[in-house]
Amino acid sequence: MKDLIVKYKSVLKFILTFLAVYAALSFSYKLYLDYSGGSEYYPDYLTNLVARQSELLIESFGHNASIQPHPKEPSMKLLVNGKYVARVVEGCNSVSIIILFISFMIAFADKFKATFLYVLAGSALIYVVNLVRIAILSIGLYHYPWRREELHTVIFPLIIYGMVFLLWMVWVNRFSKAKAEV
Repeated sequence: MKDLIVKYKSVLKFILTFLAVYAALSFSYKLYLDYSGGSEYYPDYLTNLVARQSELLIESFGHNASIQPHPKEPSMKLLVNGKYVARVVEGCNSVSIIILFISFMIAFADKFKATFLYVLAGSALIYVVNLVRIAILSIGLYHYPWRREELHTVIFPLIIYGMVFLLWMVWVNRFSKAKAEV
């Protein structure tokens, strides 16, 4: 058993680090959500910000967009050219995906400065790509409402998870090359 632990020490370290960071960040985010209720930003500041920025992005694509607080649930209604096409809920703000990204990066960390800068740049890129995917989905739902299921369950996740996967692969390949040169 001891030989097995020694053999897989780096794998166990990765898994335990990933789980610890993921749990800590998820718990912190849950506290943020629990204490952000009742603020002037509905449903919470980050979700409200994503809805507002999505509205601006859709308008930059040449469509008239507006957002409204949803009267029956904690979300923002997103309208394109006056038509209600989507709702921006807490899960749309990209925080959960950024937490997943950061957890992997810290578990697979190399040098502090490089990891820190990559985490910052990667998180910003994920946030921006998330805004673009909301805009694409909303415009797509406006023009092709009968494709709602494909857009939301295939295209929507493919864009954001694909970006995270690409960022991880770039990091792992960069990290692997650095280790191979040593």
